[in-house]
Amino acid sequence: MIDQLITNILKKRNPSVVGLDTKLEYLPDFLIEKYCSKEPSLKNAVLAIQEFNKRIIDEVYDLIPAIKLQIAYYEMYGIDGLKAFLETARYAREKGLIVISDVKRNDIGPTAEAYSTAYLGKTQVKGVRHEVFSSDFITVNPYLGIDGIKPFIDDCNKYNKGIFVLVKTSNPSSGEFQDLLVQNKPLYQYVGEKVREWGNDSLGNFGYSRVGAVVGATYPKQLAELRKIMPNTFFLIPGYGAQGGKAQDILQCFDRRGLGAIVNASRSVICAYRRKEWEKVFSPQQFAQASRGEVLRMKKEFEKLWE
Repeated sequence: MIDQLITNILKKRNPSVVGLDTKLEYLPDFLIEKYCSKEPSLKNAVLAIQEFNKRIIDEVYDLIPAIKLQIAYYEMYGIDGLKAFLETARYAREKGLIVISDVKRNDIGPTAEAYSTAYLGKTQVKGVRHEVFSSDFITVNPYLGIDGIKPFIDDCNKYNKGIFVLVKTSNPSSGEFQDLLVQNKPLYQYVGEKVREWGNDSLGNFGYSRVGAVVGATYPKQLAELRKIMPNTFFLIPGYGAQGGKAQDILQCFDRRGLGAIVNASRSVICAYRRKEWEKVFSPQQFAQASRGEVLRMKKEFEKLWE
């Protein structure tokens, strides 16, 4: 799947990914009223979210290689929210997009295997295998060590999927643990070394492993350090856009082919219709077109880096 992701990036000439981290408050009022004015139920809220997601996908699928779904935004709406998560993933796949599920799973033994089965593998029912959550990649937490990672790697190899391991995250307090010095070296560097080791046996045709790393755009110095530690690791880079990360900050993550990372933007894209530069051009009813405009702006920003 890492090769398919890279193929999509080359085809679209774009390393940026849209994060559909969608909650009701991000939707334009007219869409909320359409579904929730008479009955403000969780089910109706989710119907509004599904329409919002699908309309954005319809506008941007020809420009981007993948979408990222943060499951917390769907879990907050209960069972109906999980259905929307699944429906959005399936719809994106129908449009030819890679689906990255941001679930940050981890545990040990049979529990890790169960998590992996849910998102990367297939669940058996009397000999019939069923794919549960339509994910091509997921994010995982390395804190429990190889016990909590191996089941995911095994399913990646078995089902041609991929993972992105949290290494240096974009949030302001990430350094409380990730920057701690262990024998005069920050902890995130040790994690990066492990990620490189875990991916050594799963390099694809483009030279990158199906075991990737999450490294935030808000820490360009650490990005450069980790690229040296993990030369064959594909990066998922959050923190671009609304969190303050800029394209110039992440240039060092890419090789001469323009490969090596995907850059996630969530609120800056899905809430683009509320931003000054786009609200002058598009009405709230044209929220999806505003999202397309923002994706095109991002795409051009990255193209300029490689001119």
